[in-house]
Amino acid sequence: MEHKTLMKRYISTQTHKKIALTGYFSLLLFLPIWLLVINPSEGLSPLLTLIMFIVPLLFPLKGLLQGNPYTFAWSNFIVMLYFLHSLTTLWVSKEDYIWATLELIFATAMFISGTYYAKYRGQELGLGLKKKKDEEQNKLS
Repeated sequence: MEHKTLMKRYISTQTHKKIALTGYFSLLLFLPIWLLVINPSEGLSPLLTLIMFIVPLLFPLKGLLQGNPYTFAWSNFIVMLYFLHSLTTLWVSKEDYIWATLELIFATAMFISGTYYAKYRGQELGLGLKKKKDEEQNKLS
């Protein structure tokens, strides 16, 4: 019975990884096209735009490609920047509605699937946060 559960979770884990990486690489490819080609900013130079919007996405690249669950977990903090950027753009700019919606979809896909991948893969590897009660019992032993 346990084998079937592990196999089912493995498939689910790998599916979450694929969805999270699709959202990640979609952001990585889409943002420069949107912000430099489709609708370049009048207030920001192209170099500053790249630094602000692309460089943060490059920090977790190695760990995401390696499938490190910890990287999937902390990269969600970075993804929140794009989530907030898309929501702000949806609120203030009617002409960028389609592009901001795409950014929101990509960021949401990466966030949700990355969270589940980190959880399931961490469980498969036996990783996790120790409960304070368990730590106290270990000290007493």
